[in-house]
Amino acid sequence: MSKKKLIIGRTDRADFPKLEIENLDIKIDTGAYTSSIHCTDIVEENGILLATLLDEAHEQYHGKQMRFEEYEITSVRSSNGTSELRYEVQANIRLFGKLWKISLTLSNREQMRYPVLIGRKFLSSKFIVDSELQDVSYLQGLHEN
Repeated sequence: MSKKKLIIGRTDRADFPKLEIENLDIKIDTGAYTSSIHCTDIVEENGILLATLLDEAHEQYHGKQMRFEEYEITSVRSSNGTSELRYEVQANIRLFGKLWKISLTLSNREQMRYPVLIGRKFLSSKFIVDSELQDVSYLQGLHEN
């Protein structure tokens, strides 16, 4: 017997407690396998990964450099078929009042409308995507108070 899946829309807002970010716009992308978050200044030094999440265009930007002691390097293929190596870190995401583990690749998404892209690797077995809906988790949270 399978678990009941939650219905999520094409966009939403989520918290990332380990990354000290709340109420961040996310885009749900069933065409993408991996999830990614916008960051800059990605540097690996002495076995520690340093990155600055978001940028000045985002209201939650604080300029603080995040440190990741555990990370991997993974190959990500874009929609045009080219592959690139990216750093991947483990974080958590709060949607529908629940915390889940999520793998995020670090990528410069400054040209993209949404700072976070949520892909199939995270979505599968948890969610059904209804592309007509938006902010389902966020709006449910407003009604809980």
